[in-house]
Amino acid sequence: MSGVSQIKPNAKERVALELFYNRFYDLYEELSEEKFFEENPEYRFYRIRETFAVYKELLGYEPIQHYVNNIKAGDRPPLEGLIVDDLFSFVRNLLLHFPIFNNWDSVFITKNLATWNKAGTIHKFLQRSSKIKIDGEGIVKYRIWEKDKKLMTYIQFRLPEKYDDDSKIFLKDIISEKEGIKLCISFMRQVLDTQIESPDENIIIMSQVYIPKT
Repeated sequence: MSGVSQIKPNAKERVALELFYNRFYDLYEELSEEKFFEENPEYRFYRIRETFAVYKELLGYEPIQHYVNNIKAGDRPPLEGLIVDDLFSFVRNLLLHFPIFNNWDSVFITKNLATWNKAGTIHKFLQRSSKIKIDGEGIVKYRIWEKDKKLMTYIQFRLPEKYDDDSKIFLKDIISEKEGIKLCISFMRQVLDTQIESPDENIIIMSQVYIPKT
């Protein structure tokens, strides 16, 4: 492995990293297949939930966190740091702390639910993200170019327009299950591959040009 910080993993880290990376790549390959979305919604949901969980654990590795912090500092297009860290962590935390759903389209959150025990990371993310507007809306647009398929896919994240006592926010409205998850796992792999020698660069992610309003 090699990363922007050139920190070499010690023996203990190597054991954990190998397990987490292998599991992520297995999940990535499965979720990348068109036939995955022919599976039943509950099976898809648990596989997607596991992918976000594995990615979140790897974000705790110092060289990966260093890379993400550089994105947030302005090395990449605006909001990309919020997506690859805060948004994906929000999804993981929502699915972990509210294990009451069994398919992607049913997952929702309200302000009362987000603060029922304490005002934690879910609440803070929704507070912040609902204030971000691009041309008056919370839409962040991307294109994915898959070299092997010669396929361009247009995808968007839709950050919640508002977050108040009356709002019921569905996860599917922020990230669609099929195209949205395709973009999520592509971003995840792009981040994780920074620690891999000679990674496969089949997918190219292109963002719209924008200046976010906060």
